[in-house]
Amino acid sequence: MNKVILMGRLTRDPEIRYSQGEQSTAVARYTLAVDRRFKRDGDQQTADFINCVAFGRQGEFAERYFRKGIKVAVTGRIQTGSYTNKDGQRVYTTDIVVEEQEFAESKAASDNNSGFVPAERPAPSSAAGDGFMNIPDGIDEELPFN
Repeated sequence: MNKVILMGRLTRDPEIRYSQGEQSTAVARYTLAVDRRFKRDGDQQTADFINCVAFGRQGEFAERYFRKGIKVAVTGRIQTGSYTNKDGQRVYTTDIVVEEQEFAESKAASDNNSGFVPAERPAPSSAAGDGFMNIPDGIDEELPFN
């Protein structure tokens, strides 16, 4: 099974081209900046930049509505390929072929570029010797389970 689900922000406006022939098809290419969930020690990069390509109606939708900075969710498949560039070197490619795409935040949030800002987490209290955080007394009533 080859299935990919991504959520990220466009790094620039989509690049749109149309195929030649009687039935010209829209081909939209864009790059998503997808935040990494965890940061490794010494690694400065906190996002991956993933190339996406959308064909036909999906490409036309991207052309009409997608702009740099908006947050989108994409479902598709990974496609690899290669070609020889003008210098005679072999270049390998990896793209996500878009099957579905949709907005991942409201237009107002996108316009403000504020998006979702997580609430600040309280600092964990002193950890017990087993590495788990101590739970304050009297919180049992607030838990949704027993």
